[in-house]
Amino acid sequence: MKVHKEGYNIIAVAFIIASAVVLGLYCLLGWGVLTKTMSGAALLVFAFVVRFFRVPKRTLVVNKDLVVAPCDGKVVLIQEVEENEYLKEKCLQVSIFMSVFNVHVNYYPVGGRILYSKHHEGAYVVASYPKASELNERTSIVVETASGTTILFRQIAGYIARRIVCYAKPGEQAQQCSQVGFIKFGSRMDLFLPLGTELNVKIGDRTRACETVVAKLK
Repeated sequence: MKVHKEGYNIIAVAFIIASAVVLGLYCLLGWGVLTKTMSGAALLVFAFVVRFFRVPKRTLVVNKDLVVAPCDGKVVLIQEVEENEYLKEKCLQVSIFMSVFNVHVNYYPVGGRILYSKHHEGAYVVASYPKASELNERTSIVVETASGTTILFRQIAGYIARRIVCYAKPGEQAQQCSQVGFIKFGSRMDLFLPLGTELNVKIGDRTRACETVVAKLK
């Protein structure tokens, strides 16, 4: 397991704060019960921060006919919607919610040419709320596959999340299962697929990025 580059600064700050707390208590109270208890708590918080930015090894599913999960999480919504930002047509929306305990690296669900990437400022309602896709801070990315299918997917900030990182640049080629970005501390990703797409997941299913097949393209 590796640590994601987006976490380096935060992990360093967490280490400094944890060390300062422990050192301060030791200087004031010595190595007593309170110091030991607070040291243990500081260590747990630091371990949680490091764990949040983990990048686990995965067995990648790379197939031009498949849409793979762009993140770890839980499928919380599947519905037919009108996508009005870019596609301007009815689509099948699949939403995956990431809790603070999930890996938060985001990946390209398909490969192809990046047509569009745009960040939108917004609110920070709970990411599992259906309207979060329209209300929250978000970044939308559109990829056209080699077969001409256009897929829009969206990184959505949540109640705790306050920063979306996106590496997608229009005109570049996206490799399926390569990293597209990171959302810090709780969030969601939405996929907008063509109507009639054959789904391989249902509400309540758990996904693993780049391993879970979400759908098969026609």
